[in-house]
Parts: sequence; C-alpha cells; structure tokens
Amino acid sequence: MNLGKIINLDVIIIGAGPIGIACGIEAKGRGLKYLVIDKGPLVNSLYRYPLNMTFFSTAEKLEIGGVPFISHGNKPTRTEALEYYRRVVKQWGINLELYTPVEAIKKAGDHFEVITKGDRYKSKNIVIATGFYDSPYPLNVTGEELPKVLHYYKEAHPFFNMNIAVVGAANSAVDVALETQRKGAKSVTMIIRESEIGENVKYWVRPDILNRIEEGSIKAYFNSNIIEITEKNIKFESEGKEVVIENDFVLAMTGYQPNFNMLKTIGVKFKQDAFKTPYYDSKNMQSNVEGVFLAGVVCGGLKTNKWFIENSREHAPLIMDYVSNI
Repeated sequence: MNLGKIINLDVIIIGAGPIGIACGIEAKGRGLKYLVIDKGPLVNSLYRYPLNMTFFSTAEKLEIGGVPFISHGNKPTRTEALEYYRRVVKQWGINLELYTPVEAIKKAGDHFEVITKGDRYKSKNIVIATGFYDSPYPLNVTGEELPKVLHYYKEAHPFFNMNIAVVGAANSAVDVALETQRKGAKSVTMIIRESEIGENVKYWVRPDILNRIEEGSIKAYFNSNIIEITEKNIKFESEGKEVVIENDFVLAMTGYQPNFNMLKTIGVKFKQDAFKTPYYDSKNMQSNVEGVFLAGVVCGGLKTNKWFIENSREHAPLIMDYVSNI
C-alpha cells in the first residue's frame, strides 16, 4: 500500500458520476477544500452505457451546477451526456482525481484517512457517491464464466450473424434485443424470469418489443430460468419444460448492484429490509457514522431504480450545507 504525502481536506467525495460532480460543485461554491476521486474515468457509469443509448429523462432534469444541457432531440443521448458532464467539470474547475482507486479508508481519531495508490487524504467528512454499475448480478449457473457471456453491452456490430440470447425484460434487455435483431443477428431469443415484459420499459419502446415478439422476429420465453451455458448451446427451463437452443453469445442484462464493501468497512449499517438500504438522515444524508454521507443511487441499496440523477441532485446541497456549518 502506497503511503504518499498527506493532503488535508474539508470533504472527500468518492465517485465522479453526475452526483459526485454535483457534490464537488456545491463544496466549491461554499469555499470548502474538497476532492472528487474515482477509480475510473469521468461519469464511468454513463460511459459504459450502450453507444446509442437514449435517456428516459429530458435534458433539463440531468442538469447540475446551473450549466444548461442542450440536446438535439427530446431525449438526450449518451454522447451528449458525456460531452455535457465534461463541460460542467471544465466550467466549474472541479478538483478531480480520476483512475485513482481507493485502497483503504481508516478512521483516525476525529477524522478519516483515505489512502489511494498515490497519496493519503485526511478529512473529517467523506461522501460516498459510488453508484452501482460496476457490480452486475450474476446468473449463478454453470458456464457463466465463458467469454461468450457478457454483462455489458456496447453496440450490435459484434453480434452480426450470431445466435444471441438476451437475459432479462427491463429497459436494457429490451434495447439489446431490438438493436441486435435489427442489426443482423441470426437469431435473438429473450429468456425472461417474469411472466411479461417489464411495465417500466420506456413507453415508446415497449410496444415495439411486444410487436417483434408477436411477429416472431424475436423469440421470448417467459417464466424461464437458465440451467447451463455451454460453448455451443444454452439450456433453460421454461413453463416446466427443458429447452436447449444453439447459442453464440449470452447478453445477461440482469441489472447491477452497489458495492457495499466500502460502506461496511467504515461502519455504515443497513436496514433489515429486502433492499439492504443503508441508514442515512434524509435531512443531511449523513449515515449512522458521523462524517460519512451518502449521495445518489447508493442510498437506495439494492433498489437501484429509486434514485436517478434528476431526483438525487438535491443530495449535494443538503450535504454541503451541513458540512459547511459544522
């Protein structure tokens, strides 16, 4: 572990997604000494979205720091969002360290030490804004470790003339199924644990996938569970019957979960509910650990569809108002 120079700060923000950036903006606006740290690139979760993804939200709901988000369509695209958040960081001059994994967080008296590969940062206050996109839900079946099984999707081109199985029935699964089918996949099969396509699928997309299933251009198996994945096939149970089909790639769009390890190591406690919701005070977003604040998606625990950019932007001023008045 690298024990470099010690840098004293008022607040350390872990996570450089939109909400982490918003926290940095609010800290800077209050004259606090702060730093935003991320183990990857800026807005890494958005960067990992499919290349042609369109947001459900309108542009103004994604705005932070008073910087206008100009989109060419009714719904902004991934490319527009990446450009926007780069522009926000430049305009505000956010103090940022990217590709800087946190190796340890230690409680030392009345402050915390955040240790990275290069330096040690000392602060009484830490904001955890790490999102959830780095930890996909596993299938927990034999063959999941094969290179053909993918939990992230970028574009349709690699799957041209291939037999594709898409696992899931939410927005990401539906988008993948439609795009690969239209871009020349030999066959697209959806394997769905539920009894129908999710009701929360984007309203302009849901009729499209239902029509493709009805016409047979996309095959859907409902009430299904995967049994085994092999190099050439995928085996699953559907409606009580075992099905085996030829398969070149499995695109497991099963959703993602927060990495709770960081929270646990610093003593954050979780409610005994189905979603493992961490404890925090909604007035200032402080957890049960004094000086540790939660912001963004991580506040919802496993219920990752509770908090989005548009409804968690408010976390940033709540936190920094409190920190600046301590």
